[in-house]
Amino acid sequence: MRSPQTVLFSGEKPFPVLPAVDHYAGSEKLMRKALQLQKELGPIFDITCDCEDGAHAGAEREHAEMAARLIMSEDNLHNRVGARIHDVTHAHWRQDLDILVGIAGNRLPFITLPKPCSAGDVLVQIEALRETEQKFGCDRRIPVHVLIETHGALREVWEIAALHGVESLDFGLMDFVSGHHGAIPGSAMKSPGQFEHPLVARAKCEITAAALANGIVPSHNVTTELKDIDYIRNDARRARSEFGYLRMWSIHPNQILPIVEAMRPDFSEVRAAAEILTAAQDTDWGPIQHEGKLHDRASYRYYWELLDRAHVTGMEIPDPARQRFFA
Repeated sequence: MRSPQTVLFSGEKPFPVLPAVDHYAGSEKLMRKALQLQKELGPIFDITCDCEDGAHAGAEREHAEMAARLIMSEDNLHNRVGARIHDVTHAHWRQDLDILVGIAGNRLPFITLPKPCSAGDVLVQIEALRETEQKFGCDRRIPVHVLIETHGALREVWEIAALHGVESLDFGLMDFVSGHHGAIPGSAMKSPGQFEHPLVARAKCEITAAALANGIVPSHNVTTELKDIDYIRNDARRARSEFGYLRMWSIHPNQILPIVEAMRPDFSEVRAAAEILTAAQDTDWGPIQHEGKLHDRASYRYYWELLDRAHVTGMEIPDPARQRFFA
């Protein structure tokens, strides 16, 4: 029987299905703690080794080498540990690429590029990444995630989203608010202001629209709350349901599970998706009826992406669909 991905998206650029959480860790201790948690929970979240803010001045090389060794270690069971490098104006960003790609290129799921001021800045770093891959004999093209946190990046967000190799647009709320020189109050760095201030809400919507129109994943900024699980879950729920984000950053282990829970599809839809897709595959993807409603390839595409997202977030998939599509 033909798979959904083969039939429903033949000849198209596949939409990336990424874990719902991108967990940032700056120090070796925190990176190792995150790896242990990923062992326990499974690959329902990514880890990003922060070689930008996590590296002390003067120790950039040592920090990047440490991160690359962890990515290559036996503790990295799922190959879902990426890295953020320095921005294009920093003296060490090319060194970051040499170290990370040279040591761990074939196991890097992505590289994150911070603080671009234009699509041109992003292109410079992507082209350098491709040259570095070739230099070290890396046999794959590493996807890039781009932080949208400056006026210039927001202005050119559609051009950035369209660049070949970009897999995710990530909103950098703190730097974005700071870049407004006090015109946006500090209350917009946390809830409810981050969802209600017009300039911030506009930025979030523009990033989501550009990402989804170009077939890449929009990733929401962190929540500053570290302990209140309901608060964290509500921030993630609003990011998902009101602004269309499919992924969100985490900066503390306490944040991972409530974000995953909030980003999961509704279970009733997952059950319906499993039934519809199973019946569709039985008819070789022709039209079917399900509970009195007609379904064809247009709705199959919706339900397949929903089911795939549910699987990535660790939801229980009804048995027939799990055995057919995720065995």
